Amino acid sequence: MKQEEKHLFSNKDLCRLLIPLMVEQLLASLMGTIDTMMVSNIGSAAISAVSLVDSINILVIQAFSALAAGGTILCSRYIGHKDEKEAKRAAEQVIFVVAVVAAAVTVLCLLFRIPLLRLVFGSVEPAIMEASETYFFYTAISFPFIALYGAGASILRAQTDTKRPMVISVISNFLNVGGNAFLIWGLHMGVAGAAVSTLISRIFCAFAVFIVLRKPGQMIVIRNYLRIRPDWGLIRKVLGIGIPSGIENSMFQFGKLAIQSTVSTLGTAAIAAQAMTNILEGLNGVAAMGVGIGLMTVVGQCIGANREDEAVYYIKKLSVVAEVVLTVSCLMVFALTKPVTILGGMEAESAAMCFRMVTAITIVKPLAWTMSFIPAYGMRAAGDVRFSMITSCVSMWLCRVTLCVFLCRRMGFGPMGVWIGMFADWTVRGMTFAVRFKSRRWLSA
Repeated sequence: MKQEEKHLFSNKDLCRLLIPLMVEQLLASLMGTIDTMMVSNIGSAAISAVSLVDSINILVIQAFSALAAGGTILCSRYIGHKDEKEAKRAAEQVIFVVAVVAAAVTVLCLLFRIPLLRLVFGSVEPAIMEASETYFFYTAISFPFIALYGAGASILRAQTDTKRPMVISVISNFLNVGGNAFLIWGLHMGVAGAAVSTLISRIFCAFAVFIVLRKPGQMIVIRNYLRIRPDWGLIRKVLGIGIPSGIENSMFQFGKLAIQSTVSTLGTAAIAAQAMTNILEGLNGVAAMGVGIGLMTVVGQCIGANREDEAVYYIKKLSVVAEVVLTVSCLMVFALTKPVTILGGMEAESAAMCFRMVTAITIVKPLAWTMSFIPAYGMRAAGDVRFSMITSCVSMWLCRVTLCVFLCRRMGFGPMGVWIGMFADWTVRGMTFAVRFKSRRWLSA
């Protein structure tokens, strides 16, 4: 018997699992960048409104993503244990929880959207606030659909089916971009057109993924959605994984807002350079992030099958895979940096700042990023969610935020201070997770 056949997942299985995830993450990021560029053609008020509202939307979507991740992990464990009945029951509870939470959040956002926007962004110009209110109205309506797509996709991924969520996501992204072109440029609907296009694409995602879940021939088939009733024991398990992950994700977003506030004091050139650098840094990491998402399914099934040594093995193996993917991505993005700044029409000062920051990222990220993110996905899948939450939040606020503010505001480092703080965060978190992983205490969390 070949060595790879002794493991729960063969190399071919891993390729089938990971490649669609990496493609999905990369295309979603690229389409998001194109979407932003299209909205920027409407005017400064529109792009400012979309940027401001998305800072709230991302918080909400990350909470839904955390619940979906809890569903992936829980379903994966039951699948690894060969318990199809419990896997289906867990999947139904994930759908139930996400639907209830999404509906409640949507109602609250629609009822209080104007007071909320004025509380958070009260000092902005009237034109920006008006566009923000319009954009937030339509995107809030889309919350249940993006949440339900995340839940459905998590159930498919728990069964190692990443291809069909990828296809749905790719079609949705093209629908969004095409809808933007038609509604913004064809019908001249402005920021409302961008929001309606997003709403339509998210409705498509939700319906498509639930049509897939109805099809026979897979371990988890769900058809009678209206007959789902709460199972509080399973709901506690979903929330036990999802809430700490949601807090961790939300703290990251609050940290980004704090950093944005600091960057906004550095001048127009620095703001533009930092905005472009954020886009490029996001692009060079999304494929490796797809490896981490796939790792949750792999480790979840290993834990469910009581094969803890396999979980350790796959965390090590996929960390190496992520490192290779990340290094290649960083080099590719670095090669594109100057052409992108030229095509983007950036001023010389901003372009030079951006290039310096991307150069530093290209050097440091392959050295520090993988250990600060990838093993944590696997350890969360084993149930070690609180340690990950505490470590990530403390490291982010002490290094990424506090050090960034000190270097930018007191030491005059400019936007490079943001990335020095980021590098410190990656390093501290990576060292902490490495110690935790080696101790194997995460297996008994």
